[in-house]
Amino acid sequence: MEAKPDTLTAVLWPAEPVRKRGPKPSLSRQQIIETAIEVADASGLSAVTMQLLADQLGRPKMSLYRYLPGRDELVALMADAALGAPPAAAGRGWRGRLRNWALQAWPVFLAHPWLHQVTVGPRVFGPNELGWMEVALGALDATDLTGAERLDAVALLTGHLRSMAAQRSAGPRSATDASASDDIEAQSAALMAQLLTDHADRFPLTAAAFGQAQRTGTTDQALEFGLDRILDGLGALIDRRRG
Repeated sequence: MEAKPDTLTAVLWPAEPVRKRGPKPSLSRQQIIETAIEVADASGLSAVTMQLLADQLGRPKMSLYRYLPGRDELVALMADAALGAPPAAAGRGWRGRLRNWALQAWPVFLAHPWLHQVTVGPRVFGPNELGWMEVALGALDATDLTGAERLDAVALLTGHLRSMAAQRSAGPRSATDASASDDIEAQSAALMAQLLTDHADRFPLTAAAFGQAQRTGTTDQALEFGLDRILDGLGALIDRRRG
């Protein structure tokens, strides 16, 4: 069962805790979140269970519910913590600032391959995620775009980042896996090149495009290519409004 929005709001935006006398608790919500992120980074989001976390932390499973209502709330907290504090605004003009913002967000998605799964759809945003949005919207503040258009612009950029992250999410999670993945990628590329050579008469445009990309070393540039095309479109709209 999915957590209710008011429950998520309570955990993402907690009231100031009341200080209690006595010894400091041996476990904290932050420890649970950090452990859950480590598990998700290493083994995927599905590996994060309250029982596994309890085992990792050396606590009874039911003791975790003193700190968290359930797994859905935990995942929301994991996402906001994984995003981290937003970057400072940097770059020249609205385009430079937005581009820098997106390129600052990309390593975060790479570091947490599960993050693209949980930062999508209607949900309650945490303080870090709202902070990232505030920086992106700040880049567009001096433009003539409407509030809705600015939000949609940020949605386009984050959607592109999530799409690219989803393609990478099936990748390796360890150095050993990385070596094996590199081998598989090299083998696949070689086989594809041979297939396109053998069947160039059936797929002439595909064979030509792949061949040119390989010769010029311009493969695997979809992240920045897509980012720049989105910014080109926004630029055309902004210029039209000014005109």
